[in-house]
Amino acid sequence: MQVAVSGSIATDYLMSFPGRIRDQLVTEQLERVSLSFLIDGLEIRRGGVAANICYGMALLGQQPLLVGAVGRDFFDAYEPHLARTGVDTSGVRVSEHQHSAMFLCTTDEDQNQIASFYPGAMAEAQHIALDAVAATSGQPDLVVVCPNDPAAMARHTREALEAGVPVAADPSQQLPRLDGEGVAPLVDGATYLLSNDYEAALIEAKTGWDGAEVLRRVGTRVTTHGAKGSVIEQAGEPALHVPAVTPREEVALEPTGVGDAFRSGFLAGRARALDLERSAQLGSLVATLALETVGTQEYRLEGAEPLRRFAAAYGDTAAAEVEGLLRG
Repeated sequence: MQVAVSGSIATDYLMSFPGRIRDQLVTEQLERVSLSFLIDGLEIRRGGVAANICYGMALLGQQPLLVGAVGRDFFDAYEPHLARTGVDTSGVRVSEHQHSAMFLCTTDEDQNQIASFYPGAMAEAQHIALDAVAATSGQPDLVVVCPNDPAAMARHTREALEAGVPVAADPSQQLPRLDGEGVAPLVDGATYLLSNDYEAALIEAKTGWDGAEVLRRVGTRVTTHGAKGSVIEQAGEPALHVPAVTPREEVALEPTGVGDAFRSGFLAGRARALDLERSAQLGSLVATLALETVGTQEYRLEGAEPLRRFAAAYGDTAAAEVEGLLRG
């Protein structure tokens, strides 16, 4: 299965605050918040939702097609990194004037985060036509629509559905920016709807749809719940609960990009015709590996350890079904 992933491509500036963000908030002064955090550490890493998902899928032996807009700085070190990993970057548009997008995120000791996102060249993603990408790279079997320029998200969802290509909807980080009229067309008709539990509630609040109505409008709804695992729902079927893979106790946890890593494992599993449960289990493993690593594209799937941890979490029979993917 050929998967095209449309969304953001960015540089991440990841900062660590050795305290709790909530302790700095004064209830009586919330209408005039003015905070500055003295950070302990700064990591500059490759990121962006679409690029993160493509990276994880490539580690699992897929060759996803990345669709997004970047600046010329992308070719200094980012593009060669993705190409070496196995990502097809032929669907990337290069801006003549803008720098690639930037994500700036401060994480406290409870893994709470405050973040800002500068779109830069990402604003030009709305000018990418999926039929033009398909003409040069082949018609995809699935289009994943991730956080991106809102006009690009709307365009790529519409173009994929009109072409009869299944869509995996992942509006996540753009939900605060969009109103109900902007969210509904991104979700309605999707084969997969991917979100975390907070985003799931936000989708319902903004569209005015309850959970049953969402399930009438999508094929499969996959909702992650952090350490509690994930829930898979389909209309008329009992919900399927998939536990998370427990992180190692001896490592510091960095939550940036964990949801993207889950999606990469889930989508790679579906691309290899694994069932929904096994695909979500694979996503949970990749998510935990990302959680244990600073940087959204720094974790690895090398050696026997990932398969051993998968077997410990889900059993030897399940591990035998994913062994080919974990061997890359």
